[in-house]
Amino acid sequence: MMPTDLLGRSLRDLRISVTDRCNMRCSYCMPKEFFGPDYAFLERKELLTYEEITRVTRVFVRLGVQKVRITGGEPLLRRELSRLVSRLASVKGIEDLTLTTNGLLLKRHARGLKEAGLHRVTVSLDSLDQEEFASIANVEAPVEEVLSGIREAQRVGLTPVKINAVIRRGINEKAILQLAAFFRGSGCVLRFIEYMDVGNTNDWQPSEVILSREVLELIDSHYPLEPLNPNYRGEVAQRWGYRDGQGEIGVVSSVSEPFCGDCTRTRLSPEGVLYTCLFASLGHDLRTPLRQGATDAELVELVSGIWQLRKDRYSELRSTLPAGGSKVEMSYIGG
Repeated sequence: MMPTDLLGRSLRDLRISVTDRCNMRCSYCMPKEFFGPDYAFLERKELLTYEEITRVTRVFVRLGVQKVRITGGEPLLRRELSRLVSRLASVKGIEDLTLTTNGLLLKRHARGLKEAGLHRVTVSLDSLDQEEFASIANVEAPVEEVLSGIREAQRVGLTPVKINAVIRRGINEKAILQLAAFFRGSGCVLRFIEYMDVGNTNDWQPSEVILSREVLELIDSHYPLEPLNPNYRGEVAQRWGYRDGQGEIGVVSSVSEPFCGDCTRTRLSPEGVLYTCLFASLGHDLRTPLRQGATDAELVELVSGIWQLRKDRYSELRSTLPAGGSKVEMSYIGG
């Protein structure tokens, strides 16, 4: 029998962070003031090996996981990532194997990832304006590198490519219509994510949150929208289609319309710490039992026990919780 948590939620999605390093310093995720040249990232020996990641993944699949997403940091910074993709693609029971990237390295890796067995990619892109893009990401690279990576991913069949954009009031509001116009009819699925209070370093301010309904109203006034049914229960993004048939967009409303009740996701950090919520403060060490000889049966029992005690619903409780408090950084466990 597959385990359920204390709120009756099953375990279906595993997000695996393969590195805590990134080649961007986005202000809402990995601000350069905190993640500077002297920041102590994990050493290579601390990271789970690809063999260890694959073994842990098999454990999660035995407990009901069907969707696996590779994240970071920037996962394409991990050496020979296609080797891991190939290993995971061979695990029976995984129905959806995906990767989230900032896109800067995607063009050179897309074909290899597809050939290794990756199904599709999600690309984070918060602006098409070069100056705005560079300011948000704190990077010198041209936004065209990301766009060329998206085109290559489409060309090799890592589709549908999803584009994630975090919109902040006073920062990149104009990107809403620019992104909508650019990706309409492209075959990509554009998703707008409400700015969230992840981690401890992004100086989150509620006044900077642009609500999903504001995004939808703006786009609908230019390109009429209609609601679409979810693809499956627990889908994070609410789906909206263009009435003229030019594709769809999605909105992720963690702040204004929390979806904790249907959350089936868990996250594995680069060195093997299991977190049962994006906003968790404490995790569960899996690397130690892995390296001390735990059997698969023992690992199944360990993970099942952790999940059955899960009661996370941070987004639903956000307004009632005291300010402050330590949370795991999103750059460390992925979005």
